[in-house]
Amino acid sequence: MRIGLIIYGSLDTVSGGYLYDRKLVEYLRSCGDEVDIISQPWRSYGQHLLQNADFDIFSRIAVPKYDVLLQDELNHPSLFWLNRRLSRLPNMCPIVSIVHHLRCSEQRPSWQNAIYRQIERLYLQSVDGFVFNSLSTYKTVTALVGEHQPCTVAYPAGDRFSAWQHFYHDASSEPDDKQALPLRILFVGNLSERKGLHVLLAALCQLNVKMGGLWSLTVVGNSNINDAYAKQMQSMAEGLKINAYITWLGEIDDASLAQQYANHDIFVMPSQYEGFGIVYLEAMSFGLPVIASSAGAAHEIISTGENGFLVPPENPSALAARLQTLLSHRSRLHAMRAAARKRFEQHPTWAQTTANIRQFLVEMVG
Repeated sequence: MRIGLIIYGSLDTVSGGYLYDRKLVEYLRSCGDEVDIISQPWRSYGQHLLQNADFDIFSRIAVPKYDVLLQDELNHPSLFWLNRRLSRLPNMCPIVSIVHHLRCSEQRPSWQNAIYRQIERLYLQSVDGFVFNSLSTYKTVTALVGEHQPCTVAYPAGDRFSAWQHFYHDASSEPDDKQALPLRILFVGNLSERKGLHVLLAALCQLNVKMGGLWSLTVVGNSNINDAYAKQMQSMAEGLKINAYITWLGEIDDASLAQQYANHDIFVMPSQYEGFGIVYLEAMSFGLPVIASSAGAAHEIISTGENGFLVPPENPSALAARLQTLLSHRSRLHAMRAAARKRFEQHPTWAQTTANIRQFLVEMVG
């Protein structure tokens, strides 16, 4: 097949959505398919809307004869009207949207989400099929536009760190009494408000009052996504007098990240919303229980009290209560770590997920 893929910026961008797209491109090319990456520049939302009338983008998509045109749904503001122009072309190939999560699902003022919802609805109605990253994303989209187009649900995988699984150690080999040792907490995510680091810091402040210094936090993530927010988090930690317990690592390579997973007890990222949360599953591959927000698809892999906990978004007190439970009953970590690893082992691999998507594309072309 000859396939076009429309994205913003670089395919090497560090995020779960881009990792998903990147894994798919690697698999398609390994099968002998030709994949053309059609990159649009990052601009403001309003400027992206104007790209619908950009003749250069239209001609680049319209002139090549693709068998199928893939679009990352992130690009919806640039494509909601352009797709309708494309659909009028003779012998236009099917357009398939890869939906990680909808912008209008994120937390922001309702009037803003009303605008985003309308534009996303127009975009979703302009495509011929969907690849969803979770059942939750599927339900969100079909609630908005109905079930009129072919689709497949292809879950992201967590086996990206298989080359470093020698770092993983079974929790049963650890000493039974770790009550006197700090609870080692790991946060991995771009430092933006949506990932909820401010919620975690506020929760840890409550623990610091109750439990002294019996915890430590390592923060891994790109601070350049939102420089102002990243600086605000550093200032917040200093203001709360908990910075002495925090290690700020910034963005690190995969081998170093695997080592961090292996060296911690629990993973916490209380996002405002996640369409899936690949990082949760990657943490589970190292036997880390996960605390995540109940908003989005985290409930599809996290069972509260078994392999982690779900907490309401933007609720530091609820998060603090869950962390307090683990601080006070450290023996629970053994069973939860084993359950987290088991959940990872039951999940599809990237090879299985991308094969599922390719089969769907073959059927769309056929």
